[in-house]
Amino acid sequence: MKFTKYHALGNDYIVIDPKNLITSLSSEDIKIICNRHFGVGSDGILYGSEKSDTCDFSLRIFNPDSSEAEKSGNGLRIFSRYLWDESLVFDKEFSIETKGEQ
Repeated sequence: MKFTKYHALGNDYIVIDPKNLITSLSSEDIKIICNRHFGVGSDGILYGSEKSDTCDFSLRIFNPDSSEAEKSGNGLRIFSRYLWDESLVFDKEFSIETKGEQ
């Protein structure tokens, strides 16, 4: 599985692009990946970028227990940096859709 791990202000997240997966992540997959003893270990998974009808990018944020968060300040900061590092953004402003807001 291809992934990238970032940290920001005391949080660490794993970024997974769904295009790099053969199948979608299951609840159990998320729990194992985030586990600090048996997996990569993280405060959650940033799953994107997926298609969005209203924004430039769409992001799903999963907690270590596999529940989906509405938004995360550090998660958005990390995902924005990931988009920049992957040369997916070039402008100073872009929008990201999450479960909580657009």
